[in-house]
Amino acid sequence: MRIPYFTILHWLDIAFFLILFIFLTILSVKAAKNSVKLLLSMIFASFLVTSFGAVLGLIILEKYTKKAELLDVEQRRVLINETLVLKGKVKNIGKFKINYCKLDIKLVNNGWGGGFTKGTFFKPGGLNLFGSKEEKKKRPNTIVATRYIITDGLRPGEIKFFTAIIPYPPYFKNTYLNYKLYCH
Repeated sequence: MRIPYFTILHWLDIAFFLILFIFLTILSVKAAKNSVKLLLSMIFASFLVTSFGAVLGLIILEKYTKKAELLDVEQRRVLINETLVLKGKVKNIGKFKINYCKLDIKLVNNGWGGGFTKGTFFKPGGLNLFGSKEEKKKRPNTIVATRYIITDGLRPGEIKFFTAIIPYPPYFKNTYLNYKLYCH
């Protein structure tokens, strides 16, 4: 698991909810003078509310402060080792440093329809005494891969080249390729 780079805004979020927890704990102690059970339940509720707020704030800050875009993405199928190579550039368009970027790639067979092939609707069964003439191997129609393309950080405005390699089975035809960039 990779740890995201915290900016000053992330630390301010944590500090704000920590101060709020301390304030709510002091109020709980003053409100529940005689009941220990009430005091513990109020402190636990304060902890849940402030930790949920802090985590939600961190997630929102990660989404809106760490921005990058893909530039000049090229795809090339390499037949000798049955792979698909994606090459391009990643540019940090935000105002804060990015620690790492990952690229989620989805490759779908017959992504544009592809028409109907033999055995699409009806697969003849018949009597099978001596085994099947055709051995059916499971062939996935979708390949989903996650590749870390930037691992050593990206400063604001900086551009780095990347290469991502995923398997491309030989039976794939009329493929649809989709990719999404996530930076933290």
